[in-house]
Amino acid sequence: MPSAPVAKKVPYEMTHHDHKRVDNYYWMRDDSRSDKEILAHLEAENAFTDTMLSHTEAEQNVLFEELKGRIVKDDSSVPVKKGNFFYTTEVSGDNEYPVYVRADNFDGENKLTLLDVNQLASEHEYYHLSGTSISPDANLLAYGEDTLSRRIYTLRIKDLTTDQLLKDELAGTSGQVVWQNDNKAFYYIKKDEQTLLEYQVYKHELGTDQSEDVLIYEETDLSFYTFLSKSKDDTEVYIWHYSTDCKAVSVLSADDANAVPELFYPREHGLEYSIEKHGDSYFVLTNHKATNFRLMTTNAAEKYDIDLWQDAVEPETDALLEDFELFENHLVYQKRKDGITSITVREITSGSEYQLPFEEQAFTAGMSGNIEMDAPAVRIYYSSLTTPASSYDFELTTGHSTLLKQQKVLGEFSPDNYQSERIMVTARDGKRVPVSLVYRKDSFKQDGTNPLYQYGYGSYGATIDPSFSRNWLSLLDRGFVCAIAHIRGSEMLGRPWYEDGKLLNKMNTFTDFIDVTMSLVEQKYCADDKVFAVGGSAGGLLMGAVVNMAPELYRGIASHVPFVDVVTTMLDESIPLTTNEYGEWGNPNEKVYYDYMLSYSPYDNITPQAYPHILVTTGLHDSQVQYFEPMKWVAKLRELKTDNNKLLFKTDMEAGHGGASGRFKALHDKALEYAFFFDLLK
Repeated sequence: MPSAPVAKKVPYEMTHHDHKRVDNYYWMRDDSRSDKEILAHLEAENAFTDTMLSHTEAEQNVLFEELKGRIVKDDSSVPVKKGNFFYTTEVSGDNEYPVYVRADNFDGENKLTLLDVNQLASEHEYYHLSGTSISPDANLLAYGEDTLSRRIYTLRIKDLTTDQLLKDELAGTSGQVVWQNDNKAFYYIKKDEQTLLEYQVYKHELGTDQSEDVLIYEETDLSFYTFLSKSKDDTEVYIWHYSTDCKAVSVLSADDANAVPELFYPREHGLEYSIEKHGDSYFVLTNHKATNFRLMTTNAAEKYDIDLWQDAVEPETDALLEDFELFENHLVYQKRKDGITSITVREITSGSEYQLPFEEQAFTAGMSGNIEMDAPAVRIYYSSLTTPASSYDFELTTGHSTLLKQQKVLGEFSPDNYQSERIMVTARDGKRVPVSLVYRKDSFKQDGTNPLYQYGYGSYGATIDPSFSRNWLSLLDRGFVCAIAHIRGSEMLGRPWYEDGKLLNKMNTFTDFIDVTMSLVEQKYCADDKVFAVGGSAGGLLMGAVVNMAPELYRGIASHVPFVDVVTTMLDESIPLTTNEYGEWGNPNEKVYYDYMLSYSPYDNITPQAYPHILVTTGLHDSQVQYFEPMKWVAKLRELKTDNNKLLFKTDMEAGHGGASGRFKALHDKALEYAFFFDLLK
């Protein structure tokens, strides 16, 4: 067996709250990503991984072709109407990227190509398009491009009447554009190139240099994200202010070239609200005196007095109000109760309402592509663990549904071959944790023999709903049971479920995941020696904590772009996603949070013990979790672990947080992960 790369140890002492920590691998941090020693170490790790998995190359190639072979090469998205045109994206052949087109009607007559992303990406190893935005007169297209994967975009403007780019070129942006209604100017956000925070809103006049742009708003509180949108009736521009525990919005008139932003309602710690305009009124989704949110209405005259707001959808203690959509005569709102989504259509004037029918016990449903206020139908996205992604239009007045498209899966796929379940697992403190399961009917026996692929996330209130995965078919068809553990830190069971998995309750996220594993083994959904676990980003933190706390439960782990050096990162305000995440993890400058973070931080809690087989992946240019976090984690694991199990670390030297760009390239990473697991079963 070849020798694993050995990292040198350079002790670096840090003292906080009179607590001394020594970090032997702090030297691995290089913000410039140009240090030759660090790059050489990453390349050595890549070479070691390639060598250790060289015997699986044939299987990786088979898996890649298998994964790719399920994808329809010539495909298009469901057209979305905006103004006089229908917009869609098309992919064809072996092209990695889509082509943006528009047509005169839903059927695609008089089609015009707006952007061919394949041409734009042709000279770049990495390419990501963001923020495509059509001007109100439909003659100009703004878009942002990132060729480094740092999520910093350069904005460009294309004249659709001449098919030529304008001279305007705006660097250092978030990639997002909102147009003024005069078609002569737009708003965009500049990012801090060190912390990557979106913090300055500028107005750009077409034909002028970026240096002449006017600063409209600057965020001085670094715990807030800033982003833009436009009201559905196109009369207002919104500047959103989002922190973990405060959400608010400032409003500008889209018709006034000299408009200045005005807070809709003051920012208050603990108060969250979002708005949508409807005629002369506003609908406000807020947690004001409502842990699980309520929908209220107000008008411009009364918006500053929250006591005058009226309930449109009253709060419930056991149901989370997640989303709403407005049409001329209808309100559509989405709730989640016991983890199950419901969508209700209400006629605004009469108050009469009905619920859309969903028949499976575990599924994903939501509103998507509802751009126009006068649309006669609400567009719904639907999927489950056995039902490929589907788009429906539900007529607002009748509830009649039309299936517009269901994702095709090439090959021998039939949903009848698979079974999904939703079960509840009792955690160690008595809480009931939902788990979504799927398996192939003809290979599953609840006798404790199947391998298990368990996925989790559990942070930021992000809920991982059970939806269809073409890639998972490669697992299911080989006898795996796939499970999503809906652990605390998500909002699967409402806002309290999130609150019980953040800050000083974060440990519940990790113990929930472990308890789900133990229960699935106990209930004989899987073999106790064939359990594999996967997570990425904050889910990579989950993996790091789990293998420290219960390494014996897992045969193999895949940890992608993992956030594992929690304390050091959260103490460094120059690193992206630090100050604006204090509300999620806590501020370690306060001793109570420092001590608690230190109790679970994966990097700080590595001990001399046996660990499972581990595959770690990252991207050199990752903007969310810096490459040096997994790099340090792997080095320290190599130093302290007492087993001979595989520890493999692969860095994509061209990619960032989202991995490789393009619709096929990323499948190589998935094939690598699956081959790593399959090899461990041999």
